[in-house]
Amino acid sequence: MKLELSNEAIEYGRTALRAFESAGGDQLIQRGERDPARRGSVVAPVLADLGAWDLDPRGDRDELEAAAALCHSAGYWAVPYPVAERLARPVDLAVDGLIVVADRAPAGPVSGIELRWAAVTLGGRRSSVVVRPSQDSPRTTAFVAQFDTNFVDDNGAKDVALALLLPCWTLLGMLDRAMDLTRAHVLLREQFGQPLAKLQSVQFQLTDAQVQRSGLEVLAKYALWSVQTDSSEALDDALALRLAAIEAAEIVFRVAHQLHGASGFCDETTLSWLSRYSLPLRRLPLGLSATGSALTQRIGRRGLTGLFSDTASIGGAASIGGAASIGGAREVATL
Repeated sequence: MKLELSNEAIEYGRTALRAFESAGGDQLIQRGERDPARRGSVVAPVLADLGAWDLDPRGDRDELEAAAALCHSAGYWAVPYPVAERLARPVDLAVDGLIVVADRAPAGPVSGIELRWAAVTLGGRRSSVVVRPSQDSPRTTAFVAQFDTNFVDDNGAKDVALALLLPCWTLLGMLDRAMDLTRAHVLLREQFGQPLAKLQSVQFQLTDAQVQRSGLEVLAKYALWSVQTDSSEALDDALALRLAAIEAAEIVFRVAHQLHGASGFCDETTLSWLSRYSLPLRRLPLGLSATGSALTQRIGRRGLTGLFSDTASIGGAASIGGAASIGGAREVATL
């Protein structure tokens, strides 16, 4: 079992992080909302320069790790482009990207991206996609568009795990950014003559959020290894990871908003943009309850294996991070 990314993948992720920052950083999502039609033309050249579309996450284990690192970096800057969905594209269909959808009301965050899309359900049913035009503002849709689908085949079973895994790495990047923004905020703002970070209640909240984030990171690496090795339980692990990611996101963003106060819901605050554009990742193809139900139906009474075996939720999974996670959060809170 391998729970660490290769040095090459880590460095690739850092390079991508710097590239997205140089391309606009926080301004990317803001410009994308103001002019949705141009978001592809702004972001796609950056990804092309990074060699993103030369990666073969299905055929090479090292390149799968690089793809995960790229999705993580894209999530950190809330890059307004379906990076994970494009990296998950199937090799046997003439399409540019793959999106996991629910059986009913299929949708995905690809509005305004003129590419060829395919959809796959959790049961492996694949369809070609026609994206319905949307007249609503990205402010309310977060670039989500409804799909018209046309059945292609039932051969998508092996596609689902990867297509679930990579967006979870994007969401993990968003949680990392939310933690960094919150850390900076509580160190800067003062109450009763001292930084908020000195207050014990704030330290407890940060500790809770950091444990959730760190536990999710470990589970993301485990699910990545499971997909890498083409494990028979890769889809189980990817579904469990998605369930854990949604739960972690609920806690991390709740804590971040609580510690930011009212300003966390204002567009002057980066957290507001990050939180709003994390919603498609948290709600599609299924939300928390529906994901849990899908996982339960799939595994029945046999349960999960590996790191997930004793884990009903991210709360249990986070204990994998152990004292290091808690210590890291306390260190953040007492700087």
